[in-house]
Amino acid sequence: MLSPSLDTIRLFIHVLAAGIWVGGQFVLAGIVPGLRKIGPEATKAAAQGFAKVAWPAFVLAMVTGIWNVLALGTDLSTKYNVTLGIKFLLVIAAGASAAAHAGTTSKMVKGVTGGLGAVLGIAMLFFGSLLAHGG
Repeated sequence: MLSPSLDTIRLFIHVLAAGIWVGGQFVLAGIVPGLRKIGPEATKAAAQGFAKVAWPAFVLAMVTGIWNVLALGTDLSTKYNVTLGIKFLLVIAAGASAAAHAGTTSKMVKGVTGGLGAVLGIAMLFFGSLLAHGG
């Protein structure tokens, strides 16, 4: 068996937090139609419960992501830095989209920001995968 190290533990926590953030959004999107049949309070309660888990996971993913980059040092290729910059922009955009989604009552804005957040989350995970193999 391979031995875990601080690097693998840090990366595990990062992937777990990102999985909670992105995966949880897809789970919530899947259950919202059923919750709407129960009533608006059910949807609201689920969203509030998810937020209690999702936002700390988002912050944890940000912290461990920064820690991952700092652990690599300064000898990174231009291609790596460009990919990292794109991922960082995707993370910021995903967080902003989620905040806008949570902060509006407009069905149109909720739909747009929810869809945008899903696409940004997937892109964020993809660019993270690129970084994991390109350091």
